Amino acid sequence: MILNHLNLSVKDVATTRLFFETYLGFTSADSKPNDTLAVLTGADGFILVLMNQRLNENGNNAYPDAFHIGFYLPGETEVQETYQRLQQGGIALEQAPQKIRKNFGFYFHYDTIMIEITCTIHA
Repeated sequence: MILNHLNLSVKDVATTRLFFETYLGFTSADSKPNDTLAVLTGADGFILVLMNQRLNENGNNAYPDAFHIGFYLPGETEVQETYQRLQQGGIALEQAPQKIRKNFGFYFHYDTIMIEITCTIHA
């Protein structure tokens, strides 16, 4: 079985789509971008769907506190470069990259999503 896609509920589909395209390497699969739903494809073919939170029928727009999505990079250099690109783009970052268990990385929030950027530390 292969995980096909992930659907995330966000406040602002257009700016979140642009964020994923600009900083995380996704491309839009939509022929007509809109503010309700965006379908993005990652470099590995993974499909990420961004849905406007107003579509949640029961109004449940909050993720659990520790819910996050994570991106693995090849090494510490790539983690640092991603951090610098985000910082230069004006993205609010809560912490600098650091050792986290057996990894090196950082967490931050964008729109309604907690995001982890990390790599495995090779001894």
